[in-house]
Amino acid sequence: MLTPQVVAMIPTWLGTALNLAATGYAAVSLWALLKSTRQRAAKPQAAAMHPVSVLKPLHGAEPRLYENLRGFCQQAHPCYQLLFGVREPGDPAIAVVERLRAEFPQLAIQLVVDPRVHGANLKVSNLMNLLPYAIHDWLVLADSDISVSPDYLARVTAPLADAGVGIVTCLYHGVPQDSVWSRLGCLFIDDWFAPSVRLAHAFGSTRFAFGSTLALRRDTLAALGGFEALRDTLADDFWLGELSRRAGLSTVLSELEVGTEVSETRLSSLWTHELRWLRTIRAIAPAGFVMSFVCFTWPLLVLGLGLAWSPLNLAIALLGGGARVLRYVLQRRTTTPSSPWRDLWLSPWRDVLLLLEWAAALVRWRVEWRGQVLHARNHAPTRYS
Repeated sequence: MLTPQVVAMIPTWLGTALNLAATGYAAVSLWALLKSTRQRAAKPQAAAMHPVSVLKPLHGAEPRLYENLRGFCQQAHPCYQLLFGVREPGDPAIAVVERLRAEFPQLAIQLVVDPRVHGANLKVSNLMNLLPYAIHDWLVLADSDISVSPDYLARVTAPLADAGVGIVTCLYHGVPQDSVWSRLGCLFIDDWFAPSVRLAHAFGSTRFAFGSTLALRRDTLAALGGFEALRDTLADDFWLGELSRRAGLSTVLSELEVGTEVSETRLSSLWTHELRWLRTIRAIAPAGFVMSFVCFTWPLLVLGLGLAWSPLNLAIALLGGGARVLRYVLQRRTTTPSSPWRDLWLSPWRDVLLLLEWAAALVRWRVEWRGQVLHARNHAPTRYS
């Protein structure tokens, strides 16, 4: 039986625990960022460049679509094919592809317009329609909103020379528009998602695969059941990597980081997009998702100090806040070196919004994606061969 003295101490213990949890995560994620920065700075080993086909499913006139696709046309790679796919003959993305074909006539660029739908996931249907046109046996799948450097193809495909590698993937950072909601969306990626991935990777986990880049061999894809195995999945990128790992192949997180457009300009669209991500993450890793509240540094430190104000807890909170600020600045120096401090003031508000989204993601499974209403919990691969 709890005594009155013990009951009176519970808020103090809880506040101290919250401070320690938030500070511990901020400090360890800072260490993971420093570790990954050193790895990126290391010069990659030179490797022979194997011919590669790049599959790019497109949908509509997304922000900076021309600039992002143009980056794939400027690769320092001697032999690659670009395949762009749309479902509708009136899709605005077609004009962008035609502009690139005229600008780069020397490149093997092909547009595939195919309305066939093979399952619940329209992106996977697009990939299934593209695959028959791929002329090379090494494949790179990349979302339409990804920006890359000229050495991208050479670096992400190099690990495929190892027969034990199944998937190569890339972490990414946000590229904002001139909107506070877009900038908050970038912080979702840069200040929450990416640190958690780096931390997991630093401790040896490779249980991830991102639509920003998925490089694999054609025979690997066939052995996993092809895109057909993913046609009714929601997190098709994750499940492709998971099927590869179940087959005994390794997943490589490239030292190369790419950019992804964050185009939300309203709170409602940002909320819907991020809630889809969070419910998908919850479906994939429920225990880890529940424990991810330790990532919300600022609300936890404020709550911890409110429950247990003391010089010791203040010192712990200052240490946690300092680690969080330092991690933010170091991350931004790699993505926006001209203004690494610009959006630091948004960081506490980002954590508060993320905490509310996290709570909302715990109570329902409904997600919206490109006009479709899906149930995140029921979208795992239907078969494995």
